[in-house]
Amino acid sequence: MNKIKFLILFAVLIGFRPLSAQIAVRIDSNYIFSGYTEQLAHFKKMPVLPHAIIFVGNSLTDAGRWNDILPELPVLNRGISGDISYGVLARLDEIVRHQPQKIFLMIGVNDLKRSVPTKNIIDNYFRIIREIKRASPKTKIYLNSILPVNPDKLIEPFKMVTNSDIRILNEGLQRLAQTDKKVKFINLHTVLADKNGNLRSEITPDGIHLEVSAYVELVNYLKKVKAL
Repeated sequence: MNKIKFLILFAVLIGFRPLSAQIAVRIDSNYIFSGYTEQLAHFKKMPVLPHAIIFVGNSLTDAGRWNDILPELPVLNRGISGDISYGVLARLDEIVRHQPQKIFLMIGVNDLKRSVPTKNIIDNYFRIIREIKRASPKTKIYLNSILPVNPDKLIEPFKMVTNSDIRILNEGLQRLAQTDKKVKFINLHTVLADKNGNLRSEITPDGIHLEVSAYVELVNYLKKVKAL
């Protein structure tokens, strides 16, 4: 047996894997924190609102005054500040118990902040969609695009969130919507981004969150595209 054959056989026997495969990538998928558990407990105490229109997400959703902007509709705000895609997946039972007529989902920027790969986030979206369809089959699902950031105003905790990663994530969400007639992707960049693809400076205090007035623009756009 020559040296090369010996090395190959030895590698097989010890279960050799390339170095890249041996290095485990640590993904921060921990969604449990005090704000999450407290808010979820609060949601679970609320009565069921049949056929609700539910906005689901993180602080960008939580800050929206949806009921004030849409007083004529049965709206529920299910945003939890700091939430990630893993957290939404874990709390879907509270959302689908309402058998909502529509769900507007926007989650992922906190995942990017934690360096969760875009593939993992898209996989979680797929799992979220699958569970909604199983538990509440009549619900229409809208994937609101992840909003761009404004690099010039971006606060330090979110410095690692880039518009290039957001673009990759949104392209993945578009593909999900293209393969499912019950899912629609809504490109909010059309109304909230500037000509350079950044979050418009005048509607964000910190490069990532929205001023209250921006939610009116967002809702008007949802109406324009007949999502509402």
